[in-house]
Amino acid sequence: MTNYILLAAVVILLCLSLNKLTNKLGVPMLLAFILLGMAFGIDGIMKIPFDNFGIVEQICSVALIFIMFYGGFGTNWRQARPVAVKASLLSTVGVLLTASATGMFCYYVLHFRFLESMLIGAVTSSTDAASVFSILRSRQLNLKDNTASLLEVESGSNDPCSYMMTVIILGIMSGDASTSYLGLMVVKQILFGALAGVLIAHAASKVLRQVNFATDGFDTIFVFSVVLASYAMASLIGGNGYLSVYIAGIILGNQPLKNKKSLVHFFDGITGLMQMLIFFLLGLISFPSQLPLIFPSGLAIALFLTFVARPLAVFVILTPFRCSVRQMILVSWAGLRGAASVVFSIMAIVSPAYMKNDVFHIVLFIVLVSISIQGSLLEIVARGLNMIDNNVNVMKTFSDYSDEMPVEFVKVSIKKNHPWAGRLIREITSLPDLLLVLILRGDERLIPNGNTKILEGDKIVLSALSPEENLGLHLMEIQVEKDSRWIGEPLSKIKLGEGKLVLVLKRNEKVMIPNGNTVIRENDIMVISQV
Repeated sequence: MTNYILLAAVVILLCLSLNKLTNKLGVPMLLAFILLGMAFGIDGIMKIPFDNFGIVEQICSVALIFIMFYGGFGTNWRQARPVAVKASLLSTVGVLLTASATGMFCYYVLHFRFLESMLIGAVTSSTDAASVFSILRSRQLNLKDNTASLLEVESGSNDPCSYMMTVIILGIMSGDASTSYLGLMVVKQILFGALAGVLIAHAASKVLRQVNFATDGFDTIFVFSVVLASYAMASLIGGNGYLSVYIAGIILGNQPLKNKKSLVHFFDGITGLMQMLIFFLLGLISFPSQLPLIFPSGLAIALFLTFVARPLAVFVILTPFRCSVRQMILVSWAGLRGAASVVFSIMAIVSPAYMKNDVFHIVLFIVLVSISIQGSLLEIVARGLNMIDNNVNVMKTFSDYSDEMPVEFVKVSIKKNHPWAGRLIREITSLPDLLLVLILRGDERLIPNGNTKILEGDKIVLSALSPEENLGLHLMEIQVEKDSRWIGEPLSKIKLGEGKLVLVLKRNEKVMIPNGNTVIRENDIMVISQV
């Protein structure tokens, strides 16, 4: 057990190191994770024997849930709305066209069996959201004509369609699916999947807005459980679980939630870990010695997919929208294959369907070619097509971006004899660079103007710009123990040392802003700033 834990730690540390290296070299990090897995596998340096496709399929399917959720959660719908129709067509009709064209190529040119050909087309028909998001973010690719949003929405939403086609074809190959059954399954997958995602996301959003969790971080745990529930509930009623989590992600990611930044950072980290896990396991379970055997067919499919099937689907769908040729070429090139394709190929391996060809290694090879060539050259192709726009910010297409000025709020209680009590706001001249934005008067919440009078007992909220630079201030807490010499002394007589100031005093459940006359009591907690 200890050895496995140590191995997991070493692998994660190596993945993190490779991430830094690949960013410098301009190579997609997911390629490095696959190669690392191969190095640990039976044909690699470490020679770890591992060929349990069933376990890998289950682990990767769960990991894919979080990747799909974050694909929706990280998308800024306001930026994506103008391209929503085009992206939706690419993620459905485009996937179908790509799968059909690739399947026909495998059948007529490579002479694979028909259903096996269509299976390869189905599992390779979707593009990889993780790779697209990673490249756009890490290289700050600011693309013209809202192309970044188009790629993000398409790549984040096309896996459910690919998954559905894969399940249908495997059902036909296994001989346990009639035409009427397949038709009903398609309707249920789409309808129940979308319905589950919408209902669960809205319910979760309501809980997050109205419930104050007792402990910091519990809201993150709650959303984590919502992700799992949205997949499980959709699957239990016959819906598409991946579609459900993607829709739930879009709805929650575009809500004004509390602690939104912490949620984004958490799921960003979880998604990164899931990517490492999937691609490492895919490399670990593979046999690189088998790749030369499938090299001719794998390379032929990869080239056809990149230069014929994907561009065909893109041009057919986007031409009626009068998109520029340059944009359509870039969208075609950005159709990277990734985790979902290989995970779906593992589903084929563990299914009872008989296959003559090594579908897993063929798909793995296609993914390797796609990530290494298309991913590495995406920025170069974008610049060559003159599709880089330095007047836009690609980060605005993600829901965790904020283009508002940083603002801090301060609450002040107007007590008896306060110099502002009884005065109009316009008469107060001691508010440089501050704005009085809210007055709390009993149960009332007043938006003030210059003629608003401040009354004794009011609580006023002031706003000011946050400092943009790092001020070098650090906070620490000190609890006053029962034998402390500070007990009974006013703050003005307490020597804390040079560069230290008591900012906040916590007493029982009350938090106060102290002054020099504030007397320290036992069990007080002093929040101290120091430079």
